[in-house]
Amino acid sequence: MALVSNLGAEKAVVIFSKSSCSMCHTIKTLISSFGANATVYEIDEHPNGQQMERELKALGRRPSVPAVFIGHELISGPNEIMSLQLKGKLVDLLKKANAIWV
Repeated sequence: MALVSNLGAEKAVVIFSKSSCSMCHTIKTLISSFGANATVYEIDEHPNGQQMERELKALGRRPSVPAVFIGHELISGPNEIMSLQLKGKLVDLLKKANAIWV
């Protein structure tokens, strides 16, 4: 799990995604709509993608993507991100992680 954890800790917002995943696209669009510049790893196109997917599954991600790290913490997937947004907490979390400065 070192690869995913290390990559997730590199930037304020890190998203593990697949290029063909519509929910991944939705989450990436939502987060970027606030001005956050997320680092995105398309695991179906990345040379270490299979290892990333195994590690995400070992972290309890089913399906493995989208998986979102904010402020170096695994927030989880689309349900959790959408829940944070509906509760008005996503922007605060992005601010706390210094991903946006609004």
